[in-house]
Amino acid sequence: MTSLTELRRAALEIFDEALKSVDARLAVRRAVHLEGSRLRVVNTTINLSDGGKRVYAVALGKAARPMAHALTEILGERLTGGVITAPPSDTSLPDRWRVFAGGHPLPNQESLAAARAAFELVGRADAESAALIFLISGGGSAMMEWPRDERITLEELRSANEALVSCGANIAEINAVRRAVSAIKGGGLSLRAQRCEQVSLIVSDTGAGREGDVASGPTFAPPADAPDAAAVVARYKLEAALPESILRAIGQPAAGTKLAAQLISSPYYVLLDNESALKSAARAARERGFVVEFARDIVEQPIAEGCSILLSRLLDLWDSVGGEDRGVCLISGGEFACPVRGSGTGGRNAESALRWAIEMDSRSGSHSGPSHLIALSAGTDGVDGNSPGAGAIADETTLRRARQLGLDARRFLDESDAYTFFHRLNDAIVTGPTATNVRDVRIMLAG
Repeated sequence: MTSLTELRRAALEIFDEALKSVDARLAVRRAVHLEGSRLRVVNTTINLSDGGKRVYAVALGKAARPMAHALTEILGERLTGGVITAPPSDTSLPDRWRVFAGGHPLPNQESLAAARAAFELVGRADAESAALIFLISGGGSAMMEWPRDERITLEELRSANEALVSCGANIAEINAVRRAVSAIKGGGLSLRAQRCEQVSLIVSDTGAGREGDVASGPTFAPPADAPDAAAVVARYKLEAALPESILRAIGQPAAGTKLAAQLISSPYYVLLDNESALKSAARAARERGFVVEFARDIVEQPIAEGCSILLSRLLDLWDSVGGEDRGVCLISGGEFACPVRGSGTGGRNAESALRWAIEMDSRSGSHSGPSHLIALSAGTDGVDGNSPGAGAIADETTLRRARQLGLDARRFLDESDAYTFFHRLNDAIVTGPTATNVRDVRIMLAG
């Protein structure tokens, strides 16, 4: 029989292997090659000898810095200039990069400055009919922003984003509203460089086939099936929470949406995504002797529903193939819809672990099933909501240990304070910012 300590260690190691597999710098180095005067980006080849074609780059999002470093290493002096907006870092880029520390999850002054710089660079590239490489990753929605209606203030943009990310809407719904008020999103940035040879490299924090939602799609026309922004506002009763200027912009759709769909047809390549991390986690679990099953259909459900389904499936998997010498592993990914109810510290990953801990405790009277249960949920970006953690790990002893410390799990749940709960138990997962972002990974073990 595998001990609880061994299972916990295995879950943490499996997550660590998944995280290592989504290194954005290595992904760009695998994708981009300079062969004399031919620049090959995956399956796209750009002839740089054609009139001495110059190369420019725009990088935005949580993985922007390692992606930009890799592109610089590959191109060297052939990279004419770039604009990057990314989390602050101790590492520096050459002077030909203009560097901005855009805000996240809310835009800041640097987000606006980054947009102005990107407009300038893209305009210069367009005038030169240059090559233009976009390095796009999650978090870019806030890190580079410019309102379609310039009367909209930064404070109003921040207020709108805060209401959107805390209302429980999914990413497609949130981005529908963001695109409605932005001059960057929904292909707005790409449209400014119609004479350029463009290519986008993406580290995706969205589901398969929804690459246009990464950073709200600065090089993608709005998806044909995108939710209606006004309908999203009504569905989540956001009228009172959104500034009047935002509501006005939503009510006045941008001209040229059909034109954007016709013009934006440049190639793009997804270098890393949630599936990359999940497959790596599965390999790591199998190497440790677990029978592995994916729950790929459990992705963006309301958090209470998703957590309950996953725990039930873990137990079903144990019943079907588990045993004394055969532990099981259920792997899931995505981002649960998780409305903020209180003023505590935490996010959807720590809350998932807390919900699992409560449900495990309620099942503790049962004598059938596995001896031990482990449930881990963590964000690959190292950030979970407003907390300093990436997520948390829970097991069947979590609530018993919490009661010994006088912690009321349901109170922490009601106050959206799951990080504080697990921090007190030394069960918070803290990685620090990872410079990548391919959504959450959930690892559940029974043994």
